[in-house]
Amino acid sequence: MDKLTVMHAFCRIVERGSFARAAEDLEVSAGLLSREIKQLEQSLGCSLLTRTTRSMSLTEQGRNYHDEARRILDAVNGMEARLRRDSGAVHGHLRVNAPGSFGQIVIAPMLPELLATYPSLTLSLSLDDRVVDMVEGGFDLTIRIRATLPDSNLVARRLADIGQRLYAAPAYLAAHGTPAGVDALAAHRCVAYLLADSTTQWELDGPGGRQLVRLEPQLRVGSSLVLRDMLVAGQGIGALPDFIADAPVRAGHLVRVLPQHALPARHVYAVTASRHGVDAKA
Repeated sequence: MDKLTVMHAFCRIVERGSFARAAEDLEVSAGLLSREIKQLEQSLGCSLLTRTTRSMSLTEQGRNYHDEARRILDAVNGMEARLRRDSGAVHGHLRVNAPGSFGQIVIAPMLPELLATYPSLTLSLSLDDRVVDMVEGGFDLTIRIRATLPDSNLVARRLADIGQRLYAAPAYLAAHGTPAGVDALAAHRCVAYLLADSTTQWELDGPGGRQLVRLEPQLRVGSSLVLRDMLVAGQGIGALPDFIADAPVRAGHLVRVLPQHALPARHVYAVTASRHGVDAKA
């Protein structure tokens, strides 16, 4: 391996936390990486990593080497990205993570045209409603849908806003009545979203300002698409993003509940680990 390749390999080992995961990312053997790092340490005359059978940690020299190597690699990547961008070349492998429902409904239909437009681009799309660790997962880009993003060293670009409203099946409302106001929701069954950052209340903005509705759901599900299907099946009233509710509303399977009220909008963010992360790829 040349020096830049060894730097890249070392940084990948440190950032992935193991030789095995780094080797998988780089598509080489863990044994080859181990030999290259030993040769690097011999050439520098110092130990960069302290290794045991169960753990690995950086020495002080290792931390200094990693910081400098990362700075050099980012500079090289930035230079190459600018050159590729200027030449109009889009190529390489892009690893993307997105929420399951957004990936299926919004991203997937765009992929055939994207790949036809950029034949030198390959793409891996992972769908997961949980917030993933970009470095641990080896992703170049993640799509996150949140009210706000926590402060971090990640770089986020806000792409769009998504409305959220209350929906139910016509059959459910025919059987149980249509709530005339926010206070009437307490008498209805509700289906709620189950995830780490989900809450047990709805915040509804309407003509009278914001009102809070405490939830005692009979059913909580960890998938927006399953939640949609449960509402279509008449299991109660629930909150859905507009892009998920659009098709069943147009088909007559769902209708708006309290149409003058809406939940606070959520925002779609494209998140990268650094400003140079995907310049060469998209």
